[in-house]
Amino acid sequence: MNRSVHFRDVIVAGTFKRFDHDLFFEAISGGRTRMRDVFDYTSPFGLIGRLADILFLKRYVRRLLEKRNAVIKGTAEA
Repeated sequence: MNRSVHFRDVIVAGTFKRFDHDLFFEAISGGRTRMRDVFDYTSPFGLIGRLADILFLKRYVRRLLEKRNAVIKGTAEA
């Protein structure tokens, strides 16, 4: 973690074979802050895991992050 600039969330044990989630924060004009998600993972179970990624997991994770970001934005702007 680099306070106010970067935060990394790494799951070392769990469902995913590998899971890294970085959040970057950048001050922009007008006293605003831009938050950028970089989410990278590897599903378990080889070919079956990759198939699950294609069929539903990538879409599910994207929606999850979008909803979470909307909550963060609403809280920060309140």
